[in-house]
Amino acid sequence: MQIKYVKLFGLTLLISLSGCGIFGDRVEESKNWPAEKLYAEAKEELASGSYERSVQLFEKLESRFPFGTYAQQAQLEIAYAYYKQGESAQALAAVDRFIKLHPNHPNVDYMYYLRGLVNFNDDMGFLSVIANQDITERDPKATRDSFDAFKELVTQYPNSKYTPDALLRMKYLVNSLAQYDLHVAKYYLRRNAYLAAANRAQAAIKEYPDAPAIEEALVVLIKSYDAMGMKELRDDAKRVYEKNFPNSTVLANGDKQKSWWKFWN
Repeated sequence: MQIKYVKLFGLTLLISLSGCGIFGDRVEESKNWPAEKLYAEAKEELASGSYERSVQLFEKLESRFPFGTYAQQAQLEIAYAYYKQGESAQALAAVDRFIKLHPNHPNVDYMYYLRGLVNFNDDMGFLSVIANQDITERDPKATRDSFDAFKELVTQYPNSKYTPDALLRMKYLVNSLAQYDLHVAKYYLRRNAYLAAANRAQAAIKEYPDAPAIEEALVVLIKSYDAMGMKELRDDAKRVYEKNFPNSTVLANGDKQKSWWKFWN
């Protein structure tokens, strides 16, 4: 019986060592590959969803062939691979590095777009979690960073093929930021902090005048002024509300039911 166990252990060890050998061979296999093959293999890994392996191969490509188009393309692909892998911090670091090293690269517009996408995906679901989390506790930094990145793309590369989509996402982000301010204003209103509610609603109206949330922000403003006994300011806010939203029922019936962010889907 003991001999049997020894044989079994030996067989297991042999299989393990063989596996290590195969893995080691695969790692060493790329040692003498030319730049073209390294790039092709890395792209294949990326396309198949093996993001970690693709990053390893792209990094090898960059280190072995540091000059030329393959190295530049490898840096670009590394940023994309990190983005697909959900590694936001590493993706943004790779994007910033590429922009710094190659500010005049023909595909640098894509890197600005990718920077926006990384932060945008961090922000997605920003409003869908309202029912589960107090939105006043959320930090809108990713939203602002995403907007700034898309704005830089649109400003510097207005003719980029990524600009139309960036503009659409910017619209979503502006609405998201306005909605955030609205929820903070309503939070203050519910707690009878009328001055704070009025100030936050005013800030949203001033900064995001075309956002859908402005309809409710004006209602918050009206209610806040009314609660503070500021009748003149209340009436001014009400005139603006009625002029801009003549068919609105929010003031009379409460919150809007329509979700503005549904347009994204």
